[in-house]
Amino acid sequence: MRFVPGWVLLSSGCAPVLLIAGWTGAALFEGSAYDPVTQTISVLGAYGAAGFWAMTAAFLGLGVCHLVTAWGLRAAATAGRVALGGGGLAALVVVALPAPSSGGSLRHGAVVVAGFTLLAVWPVLAVNGGPAAPWALRPAPSIAVTALMAAGGVWFLIELRRHGDAGVAERVVTSVQSLWPFVVAASCLRHSRDRDDEQALHAR
Repeated sequence: MRFVPGWVLLSSGCAPVLLIAGWTGAALFEGSAYDPVTQTISVLGAYGAAGFWAMTAAFLGLGVCHLVTAWGLRAAATAGRVALGGGGLAALVVVALPAPSSGGSLRHGAVVVAGFTLLAVWPVLAVNGGPAAPWALRPAPSIAVTALMAAGGVWFLIELRRHGDAGVAERVVTSVQSLWPFVVAASCLRHSRDRDDEQALHAR
């Protein structure tokens, strides 16, 4: 199992913090005109939105965090690291292609879908090893979290189509997506520490 540097905990841990702080701060700037239950995160980062700069900064930070984490998460399979990095790149492209102040945008929507898909499948693609691998890189938890993200995506689309609680659905699934890299990093580092402790015990 390849070495995972400790700073990956920082880059992966900052991702959910930046994302949640971004949409919380942006919503405060929007005030009562914005409904976080029914309106999406993209509304906060749209052209002309009062919280545009806060949401834009959050997307930038999220993208950089995912890219850095993908680079350092050497214990994961290459395909998974590429998918995670692609999700980070999508977050940066969203900054360059924000949603319009009114109506939809095919380019923005396509980037969001691509980013969501990459972040949903990366846990499965990152699987590397069997029972001896770090817990979060084993098949069962990886498949489970990918299935959870996919279900969240379906929930979001249903709520969006029926003009329901799309904001809640989007926040739940994006929170899971931004948090999972930290879980994987923590799992890899704990696995490495436990292995070192076991080797030291046997050496005595």
